[in-house]
Amino acid sequence: MRHGESEPAMEGQTFPLVDGHGDPALSPEGRLQAARVCQRLAAESIDAIYVSKLRRTSETAADLVAALGLTPVVDPDLHEVFLGDWEGGPFRQKIADGDPIALRMITDERWDVIPNAEAADAFAARCRRAVTRIAAAHAGQRVAAFAHGGIIGQILSHATGARPFALSAADNASISHLVVVGDRWIVRRFNDTNHLDVGFTPEATPLT
Repeated sequence: MRHGESEPAMEGQTFPLVDGHGDPALSPEGRLQAARVCQRLAAESIDAIYVSKLRRTSETAADLVAALGLTPVVDPDLHEVFLGDWEGGPFRQKIADGDPIALRMITDERWDVIPNAEAADAFAARCRRAVTRIAAAHAGQRVAAFAHGGIIGQILSHATGARPFALSAADNASISHLVVVGDRWIVRRFNDTNHLDVGFTPEATPLT
């Protein structure tokens, strides 16, 4: 799951940092999105919950944690791609302004054109490491992992062989479904947001 919508970046202000990563909280809309995705997931058989070290994932998972009585595991590799000099808020402004480096990032489909950003190979490696570790710890089980758009895109790119940014546009509080069988990664759904629609009931669209 991608986290719910986070607080907007304000010009002249930066978000607090955790190990150099921008760490905004959820916005009011993000909290509503989080409640809805957790309501849907609570109807499923979830064996474990994983989050990143950034609070927008743990805040998104909070209702599911409470409903299932599970203790979330903070995975060291699930945090968002490191944006180097653009961490803490500038990234969004650079995108909005059409900064030349931002345009090159989109064209080249590489985060590491941003000054001091995480190298593409290192980012891909830790995404593979996270999925491999979680799958090994929960063979035959279902895990709910709350993560970030860049992470989700990279994982699904690896699973499908798609271009690096082809699946990086997951909506806030969306569900993507990955099945891991040995060395095979199988994508069953991407960017499912049915639960955000008014009148949705979990029984209407089960994940199985």
